[in-house]
Amino acid sequence: MDQARTDKNIDDGNTFDWGKTSDDYAKYREIYPQEFYRRIVAEGVCVRGQAVLDLGTGTGVLPRNLYPYGASFTGTDIAANQIAKAKELTKEAGMHISYDRVATEDLSYPADTFDVITACQCFFYFRHDVLAPKLYQFLKPGGKLVILYMAWLPFEDEIAGASEDLVLAYHPKWTGCRETRHPNVIPMEYKPYFDCMKEDIYDLSIPFARESWNGRMKACRGIGASLSAQKVKEFEAEHLKLLNKIAPPEFEILHYVAMSILKVKK
Repeated sequence: MDQARTDKNIDDGNTFDWGKTSDDYAKYREIYPQEFYRRIVAEGVCVRGQAVLDLGTGTGVLPRNLYPYGASFTGTDIAANQIAKAKELTKEAGMHISYDRVATEDLSYPADTFDVITACQCFFYFRHDVLAPKLYQFLKPGGKLVILYMAWLPFEDEIAGASEDLVLAYHPKWTGCRETRHPNVIPMEYKPYFDCMKEDIYDLSIPFARESWNGRMKACRGIGASLSAQKVKEFEAEHLKLLNKIAPPEFEILHYVAMSILKVKK
């Protein structure tokens, strides 16, 4: 299975591979505060008694952090290195979470298997014409699809904006930039199968030190998942130099979160 991805609508068709940045991803991208998880479970999802499928699970960030609320999780991802890291971190934490390496479009589960399906930071990568009817089948009657997205706000946060400009200097075709607050875009393919129950947008200020913010930027698609090891190293050094000029040792970066909850029409 080829884990490298190419999409004409993402980075002008340039190839990216999240497996290349698994170590940095695990170290620097597990940044969601408790408020993020609290808002999820407050909607009655990912809680005890529920079976949850997490799409594009990466290093298992969502299942591992929601594990204490009692749901039974299965995480899937196309990248072998991401799944290996997820299993390693899960074992270290003494948790019991199932992981499968598989492209999301190739998923195959019996009908009515899951109470909840989650997709965090990954929904826009998928082929929705293939996926929408599958998710409908996988979910039990009354089941819910939860779509989550968090991004920094470069036009409102000086450090985020300067860091983003540097990413674009290294990868001018990177499209994961220039974010403003907006709800998740739900493709039309989901309308025959789901009703939208809730759209929520809220801000979070996430604490960083220079090293951890440098790592977070290094682990973005435009750098760690796309560039050569040498170019990543060059970015890291230049970004740290920039942060030493413009950022205090510790600071917060303004982000927004968009959460959409869809319910099956069964």
